[in-house]
Formats: sequence, C-alpha cells, structure tokens
Amino acid sequence: MVSREQKRGAVLHEKLQLLRSITKSHAISESSIIVDASKYIQELKHKVERLNQDITTTAPHTSNNNTTSWPQVEVETLEKGFLVNVYSERSCPGLLVSILEVLEDLGLNVLEARVSCTDTFRLQAFGGENEEAIINAQVVTEAVFEAIKNWSESNEQG
Repeated sequence: MVSREQKRGAVLHEKLQLLRSITKSHAISESSIIVDASKYIQELKHKVERLNQDITTTAPHTSNNNTTSWPQVEVETLEKGFLVNVYSERSCPGLLVSILEVLEDLGLNVLEARVSCTDTFRLQAFGGENEEAIINAQVVTEAVFEAIKNWSESNEQG
C-alpha cells in the first residue's frame, strides 16, 4: 500500500519534471529546476512587455486612400540570430513565401516560426545565422521591407 506522503512526493516529482521540460531546463535538482523556471517566467514577462510596448508605439501607416499600407516590421538581434516580427491588419496571401525567401537569401536559417494569415497577417520567426554570415538587424529589416515591396508590386500587377 502506498502512503499519502509517497503519492504526494510522486506527484510533486512528476510536476517538477513537467516544469523542467516546459522551461527546457537541464537542471537535475529540484531547487535548480525552480530557479530555471523562475528565470524562464521573467524572460516571458520581458517579451510580453516588449511586445505590448511595440504594439502601443507602432501605429499603422495610412496611405492616401485611408487603408493600411505597409506591414509593420521589427527585427530584434538575439545572441545567435534574429527575431523577426511582421504584422499587417489585412491578410497578405503570398507574403510569407516572399519573406522566407529573402531570409534564406541572407543566409538565415528559420529555426522556428509562428504565422497567422487568416484575417490579418502576423509572422514571428526566429532565424539563426550561418557561421560564415555576419548580418546586423538593419540589413534584415531592409531585406524584409524589400520583400514586402516586391510582393506588393507583384500583387498590384496581378
């Protein structure tokens, strides 16, 4: 018969292992797993704060016909790569391919991406640099805007 304390200990151990896997911690001791989880939560809070700040400070641009024109682009330099965020208030069929092609042309490997293309267009992509390529955020931003420009011109013609 398993005591209540043993069950509680087993459940606690299971929950700590789940926490360890969610936070991608490599820690073994319970206290280290909790410390890693705390750091992970702080990182997530900072990301949310930055994204909320970006949303409030980046107003959509309007053209002469009062429709939202260019998608908003933000590129953030990370330790080994970039975080690319692109947002448009309208759906942009084909834009994802254009942006991914330009990132590939720059020598960036898209390691993870989240995309929504239903009513709006939102792309969040994490790209890692190839070893031989050293690229700054301004170059990536300009390349993404160029991809948007080319996509827009091809849509106007088609």
